[in-house]
Amino acid sequence: PCFRAEFNVIEKTERCHNFLKIVFTSNLQGSLLVLSTLSSPTSTRTPKERQYYVLMLVCSLVVPNLLVFLKSLWKCAFKNFVPPNMRTMGIVCGIECLVSLGTSILVLVVMPQFDVLTNLFISGGVCMLSSVLQIAFRLQRENWKIIFPICSLMLVLTGYFLLGADYYVRVSSFVSGQEDDCYWYVGIAVFASFLVSLTWWENPVQASNNMQEMLTELDTFRDFVFVISSILRIVVIAAVYLIYHVLIQENIVWSDFDFTPKADDDENTIARHRETLDIGLIVLFLQAFFSAACHWFGVVACKIHSVRMSFAFPVCFTGPAVLILGMILFLTQSEDLAGADTTSIMDFCSSLVELSTKNTSTVVMLEITKSICRTSLSSYYWTWPFSLLALEGICMWLGLITCTYYVWNFRVQRIERTTELFVRRLYESAFIDLSLLLNTKMKVVRTRNQESVVDDVENCVIYLCATMWHETYDEMLKILTSMFRLDRYRGEPKEEHKDVFDFECHIFVDDAFMIEKETGKKFVNEYVTDLIHVVIEVYRVFTNKEPDDVSIIETPYGGRLMFVMPEGNMLYFHLKDKQLIRNKKRWSQIMYLYYLLGWKGYIVKNPQKITRQNNPCRASLISLDGESFLLPQHDNDSKRKHISDDNTYIMALDGDTDFHPAALILLVDRLRKYGNVGAACGRIHPTGMGPMVWYQKFEYAVGHWLQKTAEHVFGSVLCSPGCFSLFRGSALMDDNVLKRYTTTATRASEYVQYDQGEDRWLCTLLLQQGWRVEYNAASDAYTNSPQEFKEFYNQRRRWGPSTLANTLDLLHSGNETVKRNSSISRLYIFYQIFTVSSSILGPASVSLMIAGAFQFVFKIEGTLSIIIAVIPPIFYMFICFLAKPNAQIIIAAIMSVLYAFLMLASFFAIIGDMAMQGTFITPTGLFLVSMAVMYLVTAILHPQEFSMIIYGLMYFICIPSGYLLLTIYSLVNMHIVTWGTRETNKEKEEKMTQNVLCDRNCKLCCWDMKLQVTQETDNLLLQQLQQAVNPNTQVTEQVVKEQQANSKKEINNAPNEENNKGILSNDDSVDSIPKKESAYSSIEDDNEDDDNMLYDGSLYSGFTEEEREILPQSDWVQPVKEEFLKKLTYANMKRNLQEQIRYSLRNKNQEDVCEELVMMLTDTVNGELKDKVGPEDVLSDSQLEELQYALNEAARRILKTNRMERLERRVKRAIEKTLIAPQVEKLTEEEHDFWKKLLERYLAPIVDDKAHKEEVTRELKSLRNKAVFLYFIVNVLWIVATFFLQAIGNDVISIKIEKVWPNGTSSGEYLKVEPLSLMFLLSFAVLLVVQFLAMLYHRWEDEEGLILENQIANGLVITSDDL
Repeated sequence: PCFRAEFNVIEKTERCHNFLKIVFTSNLQGSLLVLSTLSSPTSTRTPKERQYYVLMLVCSLVVPNLLVFLKSLWKCAFKNFVPPNMRTMGIVCGIECLVSLGTSILVLVVMPQFDVLTNLFISGGVCMLSSVLQIAFRLQRENWKIIFPICSLMLVLTGYFLLGADYYVRVSSFVSGQEDDCYWYVGIAVFASFLVSLTWWENPVQASNNMQEMLTELDTFRDFVFVISSILRIVVIAAVYLIYHVLIQENIVWSDFDFTPKADDDENTIARHRETLDIGLIVLFLQAFFSAACHWFGVVACKIHSVRMSFAFPVCFTGPAVLILGMILFLTQSEDLAGADTTSIMDFCSSLVELSTKNTSTVVMLEITKSICRTSLSSYYWTWPFSLLALEGICMWLGLITCTYYVWNFRVQRIERTTELFVRRLYESAFIDLSLLLNTKMKVVRTRNQESVVDDVENCVIYLCATMWHETYDEMLKILTSMFRLDRYRGEPKEEHKDVFDFECHIFVDDAFMIEKETGKKFVNEYVTDLIHVVIEVYRVFTNKEPDDVSIIETPYGGRLMFVMPEGNMLYFHLKDKQLIRNKKRWSQIMYLYYLLGWKGYIVKNPQKITRQNNPCRASLISLDGESFLLPQHDNDSKRKHISDDNTYIMALDGDTDFHPAALILLVDRLRKYGNVGAACGRIHPTGMGPMVWYQKFEYAVGHWLQKTAEHVFGSVLCSPGCFSLFRGSALMDDNVLKRYTTTATRASEYVQYDQGEDRWLCTLLLQQGWRVEYNAASDAYTNSPQEFKEFYNQRRRWGPSTLANTLDLLHSGNETVKRNSSISRLYIFYQIFTVSSSILGPASVSLMIAGAFQFVFKIEGTLSIIIAVIPPIFYMFICFLAKPNAQIIIAAIMSVLYAFLMLASFFAIIGDMAMQGTFITPTGLFLVSMAVMYLVTAILHPQEFSMIIYGLMYFICIPSGYLLLTIYSLVNMHIVTWGTRETNKEKEEKMTQNVLCDRNCKLCCWDMKLQVTQETDNLLLQQLQQAVNPNTQVTEQVVKEQQANSKKEINNAPNEENNKGILSNDDSVDSIPKKESAYSSIEDDNEDDDNMLYDGSLYSGFTEEEREILPQSDWVQPVKEEFLKKLTYANMKRNLQEQIRYSLRNKNQEDVCEELVMMLTDTVNGELKDKVGPEDVLSDSQLEELQYALNEAARRILKTNRMERLERRVKRAIEKTLIAPQVEKLTEEEHDFWKKLLERYLAPIVDDKAHKEEVTRELKSLRNKAVFLYFIVNVLWIVATFFLQAIGNDVISIKIEKVWPNGTSSGEYLKVEPLSLMFLLSFAVLLVVQFLAMLYHRWEDEEGLILENQIANGLVITSDDL
């Protein structure tokens, strides 16, 4: 149902797109034909009206060049400027001048001389040069396809021949309006069409591997060339207009362009002038708008992979559609022309001359009809020559279709730049349909020994790295669900995937251990226990069984848990001990960057450096690095060995991030496509409930809609948030990035910049090194936001100073950054200076807003309202210096409520004032309405997030709290460098809460009760119930002792005699096959025929006696192991076995055999264990081996009965995976040494003496005082300036706005914008308007900012199975 519903949506979207495309192009061609017809010397319009329509033709040619000029100038201003090569620029500009000359001659000189049908057909000849170059360069992939450009050239030449023949017949048969000079215009039309065909010279040239050096050089300064060429094209258009119409025809009278009514003009003349103006302006608007819209829709159609149905089809059939539409109108509307004689075509055309003076018919319809009458249809001798015109149109159209045949097979990657879809950024508005087809980029044809024409997507490896710091159970559930969702989407690592990627998941848990006070032993804390429970729960949700393969590893930094996810991808938990390694998020990032990019990158490139592991590895442990360890030294089949650092990505996540695979793949595609992008972030959505979350929802929305979009458009995004960002491995490993990121803060400013906003500092380092950071609006991720006022203020207390510090650092190195980074220009640096200035003036701006509210609501004078408005902020600033942080937050909360009431009163007072005034044209009304409209338009342009506009009112009334009180709190508490969120003051638990099944605190009236059920009490209860139901069941002390002995045996991993009792075949003996190679072979052969699989029936297959050496264990290992041993209980084993069998046979199409196996094996388990163990008892090793033997025998009998012996080894392996216990392993010596050196060099815990801490505290307070003083002085100066301007008086300094009533009439009164309002607008509204314009550019014009970033065509369909 999901697929069908989505297919219907796609189908309807494509149909709508086709319809709009045909409508736009039809209107576009029709508007140009109308203008050329109205400006024709043979039309019934007056000379004054004809020269006006010619001027509209000139404007229609100038508009697209003007738009390209503005866009190219924008890019030159905000991107790094590259000086052009004068020779290359001269060649390109010369070609552009010739193209502009041809277009101007064809549109301004030739087309007004021809009839409307000839004008429609003759444009098809502009594909002439493209056909010639395709033949000359042999651009066809198959030799036989050269017939297409040959046919195209022959058809175009035939069309021109028929054009000449048609006009010869017209002159010979004395068709009305045809003179002998028409032959000159036919020749000029052919010449002009050839010049126009030069427009697309670059397309076949770039596809032929010719002049590649010049084209590559041109790409570096193409924007500057477009700036110059656009100006030259406009100059050429104006020159052709002046030379032909002023010097040659002498039909331009400049005074005639004045259409203002004269005193001696009668009403008919005035009405006719107004009609002429309306027709010209409307048709010009249609021409300009529909040409831009058609070009934009063409780009969108290609980017959503709907090339054939939404691009090629509507564009190719635009000409026939216009012809059919025109003929329908001619046949149906001709009878409506008042006074027209419809007895015959001759009489009808003759009667049209008289209608021009009656002014009783539609002007456009009259002129088009009269233009059709100029064809051979109105010949007095014969009308058969009209077929020449029809054949001409067919030849021209077929010539265009055959020339652009490659468009129908045009292949588009998931994400394509506009420059990779179309050769030129310019579009010819006069021939928009032809321009789109001929401008579509031909794929480069390479020789046989070169690479394929279509670049294959390179394989990449993604490391998902989540950092955790005291997350709750629900938050852990989100991130693990997202990772398992990605595992399901990716599937088996050994199989190819359409997105061509492999991944691993790593979770780094800070502060993962606690010390038991009574014994001094180290155990995992409650957060790790919750994480273990979460991964078991998520595994059950996705597979309905327990985790199959779990490894517990002690490491120099603490510990590691290793899991195999259901589809075979790897998941790691890295448990950090703060006594062994540094805490906090930045150090976790340094930890995984060096580990994943350094250590893993080294071992896969150098497999010969790796010695054989001594720890036991099971056949199912298949991962990228796992394969490297298991491979023999001579084998080079490691997946990542051939993956460069450019295609190694780090996905930075928080411990509470929720995302879908589609969001990740969009970021991966962005980095794959653009080699200069070092990081990319998505759209972050805050989750939670309550007023603080509502405020943040709108704040995040506006921040992404406007601020991030403006940064993306003007230059580069400054911050890629650590909760959901993708980083390129080579960018992180670049000079002065990762190395500098490891710097330990020693000075006060470094504590603020480095540790309070690590993600922003990392992006600053990338920008300074020359990398670009991008924003992808279609990549959505969800993360928990602070729901309490205190937590919110503490979070922003870190973010605010860190943002300011990193931005100032970037501005300080602005000159060097501009030289290194092509995405950052001096104009962008100026924009950031303006942004920082507005941020610094934020408190003053909000104070002025509050002063305006006092003035408006309470009718207080402006000067007095300013004094009243600044008193509360000054009072709160003193409170922040004197009181403790908790007291500061309480007072801020109280003041925020009071300010909210004031803002709400101001909001309704403004609305009431607009109602009383009868107009919204008031200073406050204009501001409120304009802001509302701006945000509303922004929300409409983001339709999927339109609901965020609901929280706008909450955001408005919280502005004083968010931009005034919060700024003061952040600055005054800058010296506090603690995290502020997720802090826990709870003392460590004295007793370890292991094996707790239920832990609840119940409150009833005055009673507080704690209910806790442990595994031991639960087992005892179950045993008592079992004995009550079945008195024959004996639970003896001997069984208990045996279980205890076996548990001790598992702890020590000691070899025992039971290993020799396993059911080993001769082929599986230790002496015959090296165990590591056999383990790896079983992995590789898993997807092949089952008869070729190697199987070892032992629970300890894959390692020898030597490898099963005694591993010393820490105290924390056994409790963790016992959590996973619960899978070996009687109750869980049945479910695990059933699902394991189903999963192993899921692709074998043997459902009947599968269900029979499930039923019989379940009965076997019941028969073996029902009366021997309790439901929650963990089976001993001897019981597991006996059960495995019984299950293998039962499976063999069933498969033999069903003649399915080929599935035996697969089923036995599923049984083995069900019964295998979690393993305790150890690191290789090489990796152990790596961690030791890394800890010693970068990650050893920081131990500061008391003197150093006091020195740092003094420096931080000194920095705090300087920052507060700077903020205070700047804001005071701004407010004082406003105060004195207000005191001078409104009459001296004010802006007068005419008051207009809602019906549009003027009231004769003027409203004044006082200095108070003016200063606020300068400091706040200007920046908002700039960002709004950038958002519009990003939504509609920017080649990477299209709202349709193709989530449909990329194949990422998330079904209900992923919930």
